[in-house]
Amino acid sequence: MGQRLGVNVDHVATLRQARRTTYPDPVTAAAMAELAGAGQITIHLREDRRHIQERDLRILRETVQTLLNLEMAATQEMVKIAYEHKPDVVTLVPERREELTTEGGLDVAGQREHIAKIIKNLKDGEITVSLFIDPDLDQVRASHKVNADRIELHTGRYCEARNERERARELSRIVDAAKAAARLGMSVAAGHGLNYDNVLPIARIQEIDELNIGHSIVARAVLVGFERAVREMFELMRNPG
Repeated sequence: MGQRLGVNVDHVATLRQARRTTYPDPVTAAAMAELAGAGQITIHLREDRRHIQERDLRILRETVQTLLNLEMAATQEMVKIAYEHKPDVVTLVPERREELTTEGGLDVAGQREHIAKIIKNLKDGEITVSLFIDPDLDQVRASHKVNADRIELHTGRYCEARNERERARELSRIVDAAKAAARLGMSVAAGHGLNYDNVLPIARIQEIDELNIGHSIVARAVLVGFERAVREMFELMRNPG
């Protein structure tokens, strides 16, 4: 069956919010992504609401035909929103207001008690919980101990590697973390910084069943159209060689 492509439509909302208009609509983009082969729609409802709005979450919950993955901070406010809208998956991510995008993974090992409580609250609401973590074996083990269903491995360092040696080292960390998580019974996703040029080595990792990709797809869509941009990424993933 291959990996699932989760298309993150946050940056469609970024374009909209730049002028506070009603377009382009991330809801429309999500429908087009599904038509082109996406198996999941991913959105990050940030505490400062810089791109995705609660209106988007509400409508997407009604219209997404595949899976809806809500990225959010590990706070009680966001747990309440998740309870209200019931996404298929919640991915807990670190969040700082000044960052341009999510920088680094969640420190599960360093805040196990708090994250375990948030996970229990979400799972009590029958919501699958994933943790966005660095490809670090200690974080993988901590994620298992707090009872996460899934992890999503942060691929940022791999994507930003300055040379082939550094990239190979980061890829090895991702492979090791994915294998460790699979052995512990957790399913594994990956994402952050993935694009049409660097996705193939990640797509070849058998333990990873899902890739979440946003910025590079939206950026290409500006030039070639949304369906084509998603389809091209999906085809790359389906035929990694």
